[in-house]
Amino acid sequence: MKRNNRKLLLYFDRVLSSNLWKQGLILFVFMLMAFGISYAMLSLSGSQWQVFCSANGLSKWTLPLYLLIDTNALNNLYIFNSESGVNINGWTLVISVLTYLVGVFLFSGMIISLITNSISRRVDDHHSGRIFYLLSNHYVIMGYDDMVPAIIADIFARNKNAYVLLLTAVNAEKIKEWLAKSVASKQMKRIIVNYGHRTMEECYPKIHLENAEEIFIVGRREIETHDAMNVENVDSICNYLQNLKSKKGNIRLPKRITCVFEDLDTYTAFKTTEIFSEVRELGIELVPYNFYTGWAKQVFVKGCHIDKRNPDSPIKYPPLLREDKDEERYVHLVFVGITNCSVPMAIEAAHVLHYHRYSDNSMRRTRITFIDRNAKEEMEQFVTRYHHFFSVQPPVYEDLSDSTVKSCNDDKSRSISESDESGFLDVEFRFIKGDIFSKRVQDRLCDYTLDPTQSLSLFLAMRNPKDNFEIGMNLPDTIYFCSIPIYIRQDRSDNFVTNLRYQDQKFCEEYCYIDAFGKLNVTKRHGRYANIYPFGMIDTGYSSDAKSLARARLVNYLYSNDMPSSSALCALSSENIIEEARQKWDKLTVALKWSNLYSAYSIRIKLDILRRMRGLSPDDDSHDTDPLSKDEIDVLAEVEHNRWNVEKLLMGYSKAKPEEDKYNHEEYADKLAANKKVYIHHDIRPYKKLGSVRKYDIGITANIPWLLEMTDSEL
Repeated sequence: MKRNNRKLLLYFDRVLSSNLWKQGLILFVFMLMAFGISYAMLSLSGSQWQVFCSANGLSKWTLPLYLLIDTNALNNLYIFNSESGVNINGWTLVISVLTYLVGVFLFSGMIISLITNSISRRVDDHHSGRIFYLLSNHYVIMGYDDMVPAIIADIFARNKNAYVLLLTAVNAEKIKEWLAKSVASKQMKRIIVNYGHRTMEECYPKIHLENAEEIFIVGRREIETHDAMNVENVDSICNYLQNLKSKKGNIRLPKRITCVFEDLDTYTAFKTTEIFSEVRELGIELVPYNFYTGWAKQVFVKGCHIDKRNPDSPIKYPPLLREDKDEERYVHLVFVGITNCSVPMAIEAAHVLHYHRYSDNSMRRTRITFIDRNAKEEMEQFVTRYHHFFSVQPPVYEDLSDSTVKSCNDDKSRSISESDESGFLDVEFRFIKGDIFSKRVQDRLCDYTLDPTQSLSLFLAMRNPKDNFEIGMNLPDTIYFCSIPIYIRQDRSDNFVTNLRYQDQKFCEEYCYIDAFGKLNVTKRHGRYANIYPFGMIDTGYSSDAKSLARARLVNYLYSNDMPSSSALCALSSENIIEEARQKWDKLTVALKWSNLYSAYSIRIKLDILRRMRGLSPDDDSHDTDPLSKDEIDVLAEVEHNRWNVEKLLMGYSKAKPEEDKYNHEEYADKLAANKKVYIHHDIRPYKKLGSVRKYDIGITANIPWLLEMTDSEL
């Protein structure tokens, strides 16, 4: 019996501490009980009270209620007792007094307490994020991470009147405090923080997930199971929307789900496989996002970083290819540290950094070098991850950790072979084992700096930001005074690095030296830190790229329509083209979407090449929409195919072996061509060995001006 009483108490306390209507129900039950007891006791006390009811026009059922709710009821009863001549007995008066006191307790006490408690509870629920307000057209962010302020800033940059709903299991008050440090107070009014577990479908109806404009699945990147939980999150959303659609038929759905992945392998898998084909069948676009590949696009493609909170002060990054008119130079990116930052950035660089060759025998145009204490082990893992690429273009390894080990020939593998089955790619990877703080490694960096054939950029991307800053401030003078761009990874604010650069760019003094012929030379020097640039900041790093997405859709439109001519395209309605491109895009596989996206990303690099070929400065866009000449098309079409070769290999395709190559076995060409479905591609080969498929590289290149004109209005 005692156990049952305890359970009853538990149930009562849960009801009492729950929502307002249940508390009101308890008050109503107490009222009924008080009314019933009061009526019964009055009936047992005699009939005089009924005379009072008759004299005052009251029903005998209303006197108990009258005594409970009217504070003057007891006073009126005493007056009636003294003036009417009807002697109401003592028991009736006692019961009336008790009923009155119960009424005072219920109405003057419990109701006031109930109202106060309900207000207090609502305030607490609001602060803790347990009240849900937004019904439609809002942006939903699931999970909280340091990159959330950047996502919010990007949303408001696209739609200043947006409402953002942040769903998190972390204390809502803490989230608001964190956000207030980086989000303007005006925008904070348009951000709703709701408490909920993002993988539980029970939360989704409360936040009206199906009516959201866009969904961002963020999670917390420092958790080891981050990617697995985000996959579960996507699954839960998909199941919820499918069930809702089966029940209600046609419903409004979000346009896009952006899912953050920390691990590069997970991110790559979602770029090449149809793991969430159900999402696409719902008509929703699933976009995988990796923080450092996003930064790579800002550094390598856009050439600038814009903090959406302060858009008037962008960080402009220098061109990666810096060359004189009479010099052949190749792009050389040196990453210090093989980390979760440097590897994604290097892979993105390999995807987009493709440049023209000066002659058939000229050097490769892009070299990517890693320097790390554990370079040997890291290289083996890297090669395993991208074994299709390295089966065509083997890596170069060098050990600078031991002075007794002889260095390799740095000029090795510069020429592009078009006759061999391997070595024809225009990108190569190198791995150097050594400590960046050692003299031997720093001497090698100085050699790179003084090499007239290199356009060097140095990326300090070690795991510890303190190490990046320490080495960035203490490199050899040769690197600083040869104006080599030094990119320093910063987890947080860029202010210190940016302010150092601004101050040292203002500093400009004469520098004198005597050359080998005994002649005095005078030149100008900026400060040591005039070429240091921050990157990798978490709270400002996210940036959507609507323009590249629009261009990617149009690139796919060109492919799917067999490369129509510019005149044929100009004869069509722009609105119809954009709509058809959107429809074709929605039906495309994930792998092909990314292929078109990388083609779109490369347009900015091709424009840089085109401007140089025309004798223009790299930032002169005045002739970008001019038609390309045949020579310009030939050069950039080869660049496009070189980019495509690397893209396919890095995304998991393999080069066709002789027994699989349709060009070697023309009688079985149709059958062998179908091997593309199993990620074997026969067109991974030098540009000059291509057949009729060259028309695609030529068509994309010739239509660059059209692509620019069609997407000029995009953000």
